[in-house]
Amino acid sequence: MDSLYNKIKGNNIVWQKGFVTRADRNTFYGHQSGLVWFTGLPSSGKSTIAHGVEKVLFDKGVKCYVLDGDNVRYGLNADLGFSEEDRRENIRRIVELSKLMVDAGLIVLTAFVSPFKKDREYIKRRFKNDNFIEIYVKCSVEECIARDPKGNYQKAMRGIIKNYTGISSPYEEPENPDIILNTEKLSVKSTIKQVLKLLKQRGWLENISL
Repeated sequence: MDSLYNKIKGNNIVWQKGFVTRADRNTFYGHQSGLVWFTGLPSSGKSTIAHGVEKVLFDKGVKCYVLDGDNVRYGLNADLGFSEEDRRENIRRIVELSKLMVDAGLIVLTAFVSPFKKDREYIKRRFKNDNFIEIYVKCSVEECIARDPKGNYQKAMRGIIKNYTGISSPYEEPENPDIILNTEKLSVKSTIKQVLKLLKQRGWLENISL
């Protein structure tokens, strides 16, 4: 994926700077912007936690938005499947969309399985020296199968869904995430509090009272 940006640079494409900067927006909104990347097995609780954090932040006046895996595939990435190549392109598009939203002054909360280490390392490189947090939502595949709210694990085990993470495609655990949320042991309320605490510690919500 990195080679794509070298190609772009060679095509005389130059970033157009506007009159309103990200710093201007951060000052006006009263909080920092950045990307919070939730990774974990399907049904581990990524979306639930991300939307819970979003609701608390929204109620406090924070400009934020959740990019959810299924929702993004409804439109922007509707042309992509679940092969390793398509998963990589899925990540690339999400990262670029996230960068634009962060530049717009938002705290972006993304809930994507993102199972491969090399793809998550790519995300970190694209947000190097920027506000970025990686959160591993940890849950055993056995518990995820027991939850299975969409019935996708059952379909995967019957061979109806191909390349399904945890069944026919691997999940590579993050080695050094900023925080691990074990949803087999923690309540949703507790995980949300931990994420908000981390955002506060990082200085993203310096002027926001939680």
